[in-house]
Amino acid sequence: MELLFLGTSAGTPTKSRNVTGLALRKVDAKPWILVDCGEATQHRILRAPISLHRLQAICITHLHGDHCYGLPGLLASASLMGRTAPLTIIGPKELPEWLRITLQLTQVTLGYELDFIDVASLTAPVALDDFLVSAIPLSHRVACFAYQFVETVVLRKLDKAKLLADDIESGEVWGQLLRGETATLPDGRIINGERSSDEYLLPTRPPYTVIIAGDNDNPALLAHCAQSAQLLVHEATYTQDIADKVGAEAQHSSAKMIAEFAQAVALPNLILTHFSPRYRNGGKGHTINEIEQEARQYYSGTLFLAQDLALYHLDNSGKLSKRDASG
Repeated sequence: MELLFLGTSAGTPTKSRNVTGLALRKVDAKPWILVDCGEATQHRILRAPISLHRLQAICITHLHGDHCYGLPGLLASASLMGRTAPLTIIGPKELPEWLRITLQLTQVTLGYELDFIDVASLTAPVALDDFLVSAIPLSHRVACFAYQFVETVVLRKLDKAKLLADDIESGEVWGQLLRGETATLPDGRIINGERSSDEYLLPTRPPYTVIIAGDNDNPALLAHCAQSAQLLVHEATYTQDIADKVGAEAQHSSAKMIAEFAQAVALPNLILTHFSPRYRNGGKGHTINEIEQEARQYYSGTLFLAQDLALYHLDNSGKLSKRDASG
């Protein structure tokens, strides 16, 4: 699967980082999911290989402005661009009323339906095209959640032993079944590849799980699901020394806190994001390298510090890599 970061700054944007937004999709798939929508998220989307027409769902972790102020403008733009397909929005229960008032006062009428789901009321995963979506409560100054995305479809291979046992010899038929096509055997039997997929196709690996967390000062709340996840995206707003100076009231994680947690649960891949604007890419003062150096002291897995418009690819072997996705 692919994760495209549309913003990685906490609180306010910087010259190099927008506020929070992240796009998730299966590799080569058109539908995608947006997690959080800070101000100017739609501007970042213009520079990315994704379309508002193919946006399937929006998941809002909490109602602090750097995670949701971009939502009214994005919804309005999607309508002006001619979107008609319904859009699912998962988020805090107060979200629909805020959007309703904002759109009404700014005289915006959407050309499509919004399907709101109260994240706190979820009792079962929400089924989207490529993922099952669940929510985990976190610890922050307002109600905040992490979203867990579990693949619903994985690459599969032919069950050759079963095929041969049923007298289906190697050849074009095998290729048709692998592609989900209907195949006619030499003896006249007809096999519907789509309906028979469970019978003749085996998964190449278990479904992958990715967790994308909102603001949180207690990573241990994710322990029960992170142990089976291939990737966690989590805030590292500060280094530990700055976190100590700011105080516990901010209810954010430091790089040290999340790195220690990831190491303890043997998490294979970790992406840190939501960096305080005080950390710059270079020059005087605090730099983003301080966050990376602190995290690497406590975590030995694959680590990335998210960058705006960078694309992170989780392949079929569970390896995480990065490439530039700006357009």
